[in-house]
Amino acid sequence: MKGKYIVGIIIMVGFIVFGAISLKKSLTPYVSFAQAKQSPETVQIIGKIVEGETYYDTLAQNLVFTLTDKNSHEQMKVIYRGVKPGNFDQAVEIVAIGNYEADAFHSDQLLVKCPSKYQGLENK
Repeated sequence: MKGKYIVGIIIMVGFIVFGAISLKKSLTPYVSFAQAKQSPETVQIIGKIVEGETYYDTLAQNLVFTLTDKNSHEQMKVIYRGVKPGNFDQAVEIVAIGNYEADAFHSDQLLVKCPSKYQGLENK
């Protein structure tokens, strides 16, 4: 009977450890552009798109654009591996998730922050 309890406890501890490791991997902190350049881990940066500096590299199939940090006004080139999000052009801010390599931030995920559809509505 004690053997069953020990096996059950070992299985529960295994699931808890697995869950904790999975949760840690899914958490990516927001950092400044300067911190992103120094961090070897996956991080999130947020900024506004610099107009006129966005293009799609058809050869490498990457979306390339520049973000400006709203606090430090520092700019960073971002290379997104994927298809341009449909609401990218209406974005107020972009959150890029990835790593800084060589001369640009390489992103695997983009979160597009668009203005609210209710923003600016006047009372009728």
